[in-house]
Amino acid sequence: MMNCKVYSKEGKELRTMVLDDTVFGLPFNEELVWYAINNELANKRQGNASTKGRAEVHGSNAKPYKQKGTGRARRGDKKSPILTGGGTIFGPKPRDFSWSMPRKAKRQALKTILSLKVQSDTLKIVEDFSVESGKTKDLAKLLDNFQPGLRTVLVLKDDDTMLKRASANIPWLKFLSYNRLRAHDLFYGRQVIMLETAAKNLNEFYSAKETGE
Repeated sequence: MMNCKVYSKEGKELRTMVLDDTVFGLPFNEELVWYAINNELANKRQGNASTKGRAEVHGSNAKPYKQKGTGRARRGDKKSPILTGGGTIFGPKPRDFSWSMPRKAKRQALKTILSLKVQSDTLKIVEDFSVESGKTKDLAKLLDNFQPGLRTVLVLKDDDTMLKRASANIPWLKFLSYNRLRAHDLFYGRQVIMLETAAKNLNEFYSAKETGE
């Protein structure tokens, strides 16, 4: 077990809380994190690029001139790929870029990223807060106490609609729920602000998964 400081909304130290070593105290696994991030990026690709082949473009199927006797090269129809307006050779077609990653490996990657953030002192646990007004200026004022402007990830304890609404217009802020973390956002966040209840839930959530409960 390891102790981590808990900060107030104003950025002052309040107390310490115990973090589970099996979640926040693991060595960094670069290869596993690389696979987890690339898995997320691949699954986000739409794969809807499409071009028309020779059989799909609009045009006549007739030969433009006879095969022999003209002295010119043999020519098929106007839809030939080597002519302007013809079909595309080996062009892209809609495809599915997604691939699956074992759940256990994905969880391990997320835990090793959380451990990296704790060890590099870029993860701050903050007492639970919300923005009842749902206004961006109220959330921005609160975040001024935690290095504003850095690429920040806010880990929530639940689906806080008003807090998400307030963060929608802050370009350097991403929000994640504790039970729906994303490796890409978590890894590339310059700082991670985690609500106190979210940290407690993560302790229980990943520990329970590890024991198979």
